[in-house]
Amino acid sequence: CGRCRRAAYCGPEHQALDWRRGHRRSCGQHAAGDDLANAIPEHNEFLFPEYEILIEPEEPEFPADSTDDEQGAEDTSKGAKEQEELGAAGTADEAFQSLDEETLEAMAKHETAEEKIFQMFKKQVAAEPEQIIRYCRGGEGPLWVSGENRPEEKDIPNCACGAKRIFEFQIMPQLLNHLQVDSLGESIDWGTLVVYTCADSCGGESEYLEEFIWKQDYSMGCT
Repeated sequence: CGRCRRAAYCGPEHQALDWRRGHRRSCGQHAAGDDLANAIPEHNEFLFPEYEILIEPEEPEFPADSTDDEQGAEDTSKGAKEQEELGAAGTADEAFQSLDEETLEAMAKHETAEEKIFQMFKKQVAAEPEQIIRYCRGGEGPLWVSGENRPEEKDIPNCACGAKRIFEFQIMPQLLNHLQVDSLGESIDWGTLVVYTCADSCGGESEYLEEFIWKQDYSMGCT
């Protein structure tokens, strides 16, 4: 704050917000010898809740002792469910009657593919619904929430050192709920945030380096 030189902010937007919500009344009222607590903005919207992150390996989709018959039965059930969903999706709405058959078929295929990707995302996350980060450096790619807006290799810039960047971890949408910023239409939002880092891990541990993040939102067809 340029007036009292005590309250500190991360940017002018938060400073203006805190001024309107109370700092204008308390600004300059504290004695120079007051402790550091008086320099903290009065409103807790500037602070996110603090948690400990627990890291556990992900369990395989099928246990090692599961039988082929069990997996076959599950696949059969899954196939029947998919056929039912495809049948429901194939029911034409009156609004689409004026469209030609080729256009309708292309739209149906796109919606079906999107639904499968989103269902796979939900199934994988359902095992640990509270997870906020999925880490797998250099291994399998990220768990996408949609088939749209996926980066190609050319979309991921090389590191400043010249090395390629590779997938390291992704931040899940459940973090929004933990941080209490998941109000629809009023806060930040994402389907997943995918972080790519230098394949050569340049810089060591002596400094922070800028890496690359890809934001993927939910598809319009996902619910």
